[in-house]
Amino acid sequence: MTQSVQPTARPNVRVVLFGLMIAMMLAMLDNMIVSTALPRIAFEFGGANHFTWIVTAYVLGTTVSTPIWGKLGDLYGRKSVFLTSVVVFLVGSALCGMSGSAMLGGVDNGLIELIVFRAVQGLGAGGLMVGVMAIIGDLVPPRERGRYQGMFAGIMAIAMVAGPLVGGFITDNLSWRWAFYVNLPLGGVALLVLATTMHLPKYRTEHKIDWLGAALLSVGITAIVLVTTWGGTEYDWTSPQILGLAALALVTLVAFGLVERRVPEPILPLGLFANRNFALISVIGFLLGFAMFGAMNFLPLYQQTVQGASATNSGLLLLPLMFGMLVVSLVVGRAITTTGRYRIFPIVGGVVMTAGMFLLSRLDVDTSKTMSSLYMVVLGAGMGFLMQTSMLIAQNSVEQKDLGAASGGATFFRSIGGSFGISLFGAIFANRLADSPAGAAFSGGGGEGGRMDLEKLKALPAQTRELVLGGLSDAISHVFLWAVLFTVLVPLLAWFIKEVPLRSSNDTPAPDASGEEQAEVALGKAGV
Repeated sequence: MTQSVQPTARPNVRVVLFGLMIAMMLAMLDNMIVSTALPRIAFEFGGANHFTWIVTAYVLGTTVSTPIWGKLGDLYGRKSVFLTSVVVFLVGSALCGMSGSAMLGGVDNGLIELIVFRAVQGLGAGGLMVGVMAIIGDLVPPRERGRYQGMFAGIMAIAMVAGPLVGGFITDNLSWRWAFYVNLPLGGVALLVLATTMHLPKYRTEHKIDWLGAALLSVGITAIVLVTTWGGTEYDWTSPQILGLAALALVTLVAFGLVERRVPEPILPLGLFANRNFALISVIGFLLGFAMFGAMNFLPLYQQTVQGASATNSGLLLLPLMFGMLVVSLVVGRAITTTGRYRIFPIVGGVVMTAGMFLLSRLDVDTSKTMSSLYMVVLGAGMGFLMQTSMLIAQNSVEQKDLGAASGGATFFRSIGGSFGISLFGAIFANRLADSPAGAAFSGGGGEGGRMDLEKLKALPAQTRELVLGGLSDAISHVFLWAVLFTVLVPLLAWFIKEVPLRSSNDTPAPDASGEEQAEVALGKAGV
């Protein structure tokens, strides 16, 4: 491969970071606003049993596109690729807001339209997250990156505080469509700032993107998500549909592995997994996404049904989770910059996150808001130990030329973990709900046409309502109990991470699998 880099002036790091913060705000706000508005959207379009598909489509789009965006940035330059992803995200947001309107076919097709357009929005979101992380990796060496994490943790905090409030206000006072339209002005500002201030090297290469690998990966991941979503709910696990999808996933993923070994520029270079730290952090990222998405999507449902909170108040009730994540992220970021050490943080984070999931599995109809808030603080703290640290370890494990692929890979495994988590948790929730008194209410006994909105739930006779709420809380707590089985693996895997010194320059080669010890010595002599 021949690759050239066009020289460019050194960018103003602070100005570019400001633009990236706006983009990060865009992605974070969307997740928080939609999560808060999700129960109302689901009830309006037809009940609780299918509400996870609104999220699954978004996560699936993000998952299959993330490695592609990362590799495109490596090959053709990150600026144009990143700005394109912002545009795709905004188009998807606008279409989501129009779902079910007369312009697009009416209410009858609303749920299908929303699911499809959420997938489009997810395609853009995959580029947002990996683009921000890769561009930061271009601008800031790993050894100095911890102090910038505090700045992005602050942006995440603003989004996490504002998101539930905005989402709740929109749900209670405006149409839920504004949960998507609100992205448009913020995205316009991000495009303007980044287009005028971000000047990064432009890469030229003779090779083209590995579209065959991208297609095989997309089909394989989609098949796996459909298996976890439909298995045991829409179809029996031994049905021809589920077995056929499982076979399709196996064949396409094996073919993907064979293709990636032969193409000159693979979407997901398999050689990255020869590095022990990258392989371990990929699995940890999968488990982190699994737990994070599960918690974020079922807690508002618990708060708005069992605890009787409005959408706005349920957003506020999520703040303890965000507070725990924010405070720990800030402390960990500063500690990594000061000491250069990071191995202990994913270990501690895995233990704390597991404790938080176990506490949430104890939720029932009698759990007070104060107690549930304390449980969420614990879970948020565990995530705070892991969120920034996992990406830092992944980027420090590869050479600068593979930064986009590594960032995309790490984000990909976190996203696919979220996709698996939402699908599996949704199936567990639906099965548990179907066997409870709440199942009859949500399958047709409590509302017209099989719908059951929050107002009708409140209007049920006291004894019936108590049975329904008990079934709902049991199904939700059951989800968190299952999550413990996965999060307990995080500290066990993190124990085997090797403490490789953080590079003080982006020009320093990363340690590889065959010469890690020699590279560490070289870095030590360089004063890292």
